[in-house]
Amino acid sequence: MFIQTEATPNPATLKFLPGCEVMGHGTANFTSSDAAGKSPLALRLFGLPGVTGVFLGTDFVTVTKADDEDWDGMKPVVLSAIMEHFTSGAVVIEDDGGEAEGNGDDDEATAQIKELLDTRVRPAVAQDGGDIIFRGFKNGIVYLHMQGACSGCPSSTATLKHGIENMLRYYIPEVMEVRAVD
Repeated sequence: MFIQTEATPNPATLKFLPGCEVMGHGTANFTSSDAAGKSPLALRLFGLPGVTGVFLGTDFVTVTKADDEDWDGMKPVVLSAIMEHFTSGAVVIEDDGGEAEGNGDDDEATAQIKELLDTRVRPAVAQDGGDIIFRGFKNGIVYLHMQGACSGCPSSTATLKHGIENMLRYYIPEVMEVRAVD
């Protein structure tokens, strides 16, 4: 198994591409080992010194390191842990039987926002090892949650304000602002 790595705009985050499906569809974001309980892969990675975040995408794993750690020392250990996980045949995430979010009651503007995010924004930020999740639209403000490499990235504010906000305002006149939420 050959695992490629890619730098992301966030210097604390590295994107690992194992060359196989990771999540298939959807994503999973873990910001602590306590939250990683349903993912054997995330638990394995949080067991490594210096790992502070794990994001699972369709075909990639994004790992965030502590500020006082160095990728030169961490990268081989993370690569080894990911390789061991995939060669063992263990599941990436245990199915919890959760239900998918419904979106049948969205108004027209909310439906348009979600469509633009899904077709134009999410594929672009996935290239950088992250994801952006729609959290709501109220009083002209779109609330988005940033995950993976996007969370804590120095350029995330510029992405939100100059990229996403401008695009949404262009296509949907009701949008006045975009804000990041936890």
